[in-house]
Amino acid sequence: MKRNFILLYKHKQTGMIVTKTIEATVDLLDRKRKEGKSIGLVPTMGALHPGHLSLIRRAKAENDFVVCSIFVNPIQFTNQEDLEKYPHTLDADSRLLETEGCDMIFAPEVIEIYPNNNEPVPVYELNGLDKPMEGVFRPGHFQGVCVIVHKLFNIIQPMNAYFGEKDFQQLAIIRHMTKSLNLGVKIVGCSIVRDDEGLALSSRNMRLSESERLIAPMIYQTLQQAKLKIESQKKIDITPNQLKEWISDRIVSYPSLKPEYVEVVNRITLQPIKDWKGSKELIVCVAVYDGSVRLIDNIVLFS
Repeated sequence: MKRNFILLYKHKQTGMIVTKTIEATVDLLDRKRKEGKSIGLVPTMGALHPGHLSLIRRAKAENDFVVCSIFVNPIQFTNQEDLEKYPHTLDADSRLLETEGCDMIFAPEVIEIYPNNNEPVPVYELNGLDKPMEGVFRPGHFQGVCVIVHKLFNIIQPMNAYFGEKDFQQLAIIRHMTKSLNLGVKIVGCSIVRDDEGLALSSRNMRLSESERLIAPMIYQTLQQAKLKIESQKKIDITPNQLKEWISDRIVSYPSLKPEYVEVVNRITLQPIKDWKGSKELIVCVAVYDGSVRLIDNIVLFS
């Protein structure tokens, strides 16, 4: 009894099961599997919003027992200031998860996941998916993502794992890693959740000032205009590079917005395209600074 109390507990405000250690998590989930229950995993870094909760609802609909991991993974941050500013809101997150019927939170400390600070970071072969876009501006980021996702899969051993399509490049990389390592987890991509003005929901949004928050929806509105601009033409008379320039010029015209990259890429390979051949597999991905807050978004072309 003492051992179980140390390894897992119920949140004092919500009564949800919370595990802090790998041992307690493995022990509990082994028992659930022996009961014939399927396990669904929603990996997060906390600071939950309705976008995360939509993943929980999807997982609840498709699994018997749903785990939400909450762990701010230090090795995927390429900016120390971003790591230090990332919000830690376990109490609020627990209340939100309770409303959606989530079964368990796995919220380990850093020392639990990385007990040896000098532990070498594995290098994953990602078939070039990590090189464009985020890879240019956040080198090493996706290697850090793969490390923690792989660790979580080994600990939780889910049947299904749920990720948002806002982080499209991350989703493609996790799918590739899972398949190449034969991890036996089904990766489920879930649609972007937006607010009434079209801004993609993100934990970073809470860092926007009031004026920045008012401007932020212009990112997605510009992407929508670009999609309409291309798809409404019977004969496309601009190149992908010209479309990128048009999007960038539109975004930078708004106060506080500064594009870091705008790319039109193949949805499968994530490589930039030079023409419109194979136009059914294209997506526009952007990273934009709104003041000091970095936001990402995307839109599928010819869908």
